[in-house]
Amino acid sequence: MIELNLPDMSCGHCASTVTQTCKLVDPAAKVEVDLHAKLIKISSNEDPRNFAEALNEAGYPPAA
Repeated sequence: MIELNLPDMSCGHCASTVTQTCKLVDPAAKVEVDLHAKLIKISSNEDPRNFAEALNEAGYPPAA
């Protein structure tokens, strides 16, 4: 399970974009979004850095 804190995720549209971005990295990934906590959980065998890089490019850089 990959967990990423996305401080710039603030609304439903953000959550949708984040989910779609993760699915571009791994179409089979299971993505859970906790908008209130600004946290996503990704179930995937992909390298977590691939998700972090894609989210950064989409405008949602993960917190360190």
